[in-house]
Amino acid sequence: MSTSSSSPSSAENRSPAITDPLAWRLHVPALASAAAGIERASDAWDAVSDSFCARDGWPIGEEGYADGKVKRDAETWKHVEVFLAHGPEVLAGVRATASGADYVEGPVSEDLRRLRGIDTTLERAGQLRHEWDQIMALMDASLPGSRKIYESRAERIRNADGWRYADELSFQGPALVRAADYLVGRADSDQPSQTERARVALARSAADNRGALPASPSAPPAPTPVVPGRSR
Repeated sequence: MSTSSSSPSSAENRSPAITDPLAWRLHVPALASAAAGIERASDAWDAVSDSFCARDGWPIGEEGYADGKVKRDAETWKHVEVFLAHGPEVLAGVRATASGADYVEGPVSEDLRRLRGIDTTLERAGQLRHEWDQIMALMDASLPGSRKIYESRAERIRNADGWRYADELSFQGPALVRAADYLVGRADSDQPSQTERARVALARSAADNRGALPASPSAPPAPTPVVPGRSR
């Protein structure tokens, strides 16, 4: 016999990501790694960019300068993609968990205030990715085989346009990670997750059911004695 989706067994096997209000914490390590990746790529570029420029700041080794920017843009765009995949859920979780007082004072008040512009950053980076997907789909549909010819150049253009968002995330991203780390730790210590509470409730319910004795069936009512009548 099939088991209903609302049965206790299916509830126990349900993924914690569906029921745990702090499921967004699972995405924080990915964002931390992406933020560190943007910082590394930016630092690596800063370490060599001056060697391609004159004292007035204009490039003199144009080929090396251009190649360095291409490498930087490609590396940082990969990390922007990570923020597009995980950032909105973590951002929503942080804002739902933070109190008004957290914005005024406390360990992450400055980080929370720094997040005011991250919505625009993620939205515009998402639009850029959407445009890129549309271009690739158009190539595949209208000019079969042309993708191999033009994809590399189109990628360089996308990555170059995406650098501005990587640059913004180099400040906003670490702020989001720090705020998330702090608020998740506080929420974990203050209260058990909804999933854990559900498990405890299910276990208690099962124990109560095992300990209860089944009710004995009620005895049928005794028949009313029949008094024989006097024959006429």
